[in-house]
Amino acid sequence: MSARKRTKSIKRNAQYFDYNLLACIILLTCFGLIMLYSTSSYSAQVTFGDDMYYLKKQAFFSVVGFVGMLISAMFIDYHWYARFAGLLYLGSNLLLFLTKFIGVEIYGAKRWIYVGGVSFQPAELAKLCVILFLSVLIVKIGSRIRTPLAFIAVLGCGGFTSALTLFFTDNLSTAIIIGGITVGMLFVVYPKKAPFVGGIAAVSVVVFAVVRYAQSLTTSSENFRLRRVVAWLNPEANESQGGYQILQGLYAIGSGGIFGKGLGNSLQKVGYVPEAQNDMILTIICEELGILGAAVLTLLFVCLLYQILLIAQNAPDLLGSLIACGVFCHISLQVILNIAVVTNAIPTTGITLPFISYGGSAIVFLLLEMSMVLNVARHIEFHD
Repeated sequence: MSARKRTKSIKRNAQYFDYNLLACIILLTCFGLIMLYSTSSYSAQVTFGDDMYYLKKQAFFSVVGFVGMLISAMFIDYHWYARFAGLLYLGSNLLLFLTKFIGVEIYGAKRWIYVGGVSFQPAELAKLCVILFLSVLIVKIGSRIRTPLAFIAVLGCGGFTSALTLFFTDNLSTAIIIGGITVGMLFVVYPKKAPFVGGIAAVSVVVFAVVRYAQSLTTSSENFRLRRVVAWLNPEANESQGGYQILQGLYAIGSGGIFGKGLGNSLQKVGYVPEAQNDMILTIICEELGILGAAVLTLLFVCLLYQILLIAQNAPDLLGSLIACGVFCHISLQVILNIAVVTNAIPTTGITLPFISYGGSAIVFLLLEMSMVLNVARHIEFHD
């Protein structure tokens, strides 16, 4: 290659930007804001006297996160973040630990910390930090990842954060997501699949045992998670023990039909589905836009995940590939589990729908994850 052609290739590479991924992010964020307003306007008017209360807060954090995402993707090399992976990992774990003692209790759980009058969930930061730290750790381990000791070390680091999330913030859903991210990233790099098959078998046995125990109960359990399993098994008979939200969500999905009642015409959001703007927002989408609307939303997520997968496959180095894989695991797990919850395929766990559900810290940290993926894409070399 001549010097002139080489210079042109380098220049083109420096100007590359994954606009397909950016378009997916914009469409999902805008769709989320529209549906958030439609879902929350009634409850916001009743509670705060402002039907745009939730929309204003979510729009603010979305704009902040989006601007930060573009600046980070354009000007901050993802290798720079890797330098601070260890500190970020330790810091996020410390915040999880402190949440138990300095956190603010909302809806019966301490999961939020207030800083400068703004609340955020350390568990959302932990997802990002675990992805970055495990990526760096696996790269440093290198070929030694094939050894059982290295496998256990990586699994232990992710498992430690998952345990802190569960026991110090009482957040089972995020603990599951962090555990899933850890296993997913290990699955990509670990050559032997026997540990994963054994792990699936062990989890299946535990789940089966819990379900059988829940079926044997004749009275309500004092453990709220066990009550959720009981309500999941028979929501009609346990409406006052957690089945109410499940039933109302299913009513919303069923009443929407194929094409829905029309944007803004949901009945279930008017005080029937509790906190519909959070983890149950998909039920209102199904009611207003029908199964067709939910299918379009699912297609947007598929396009987003496909673009992330392409970036992971073509990343310039292992670090970039692992970061993209971690983000892929995070979003795919959260979307699948949220759909499973609202359709009553699994017990309710409070898993939100990425880009769509209400949550300021969730959208900011999610967009920061996307900024790293976009930056990885900017380093991919391509030729005419």
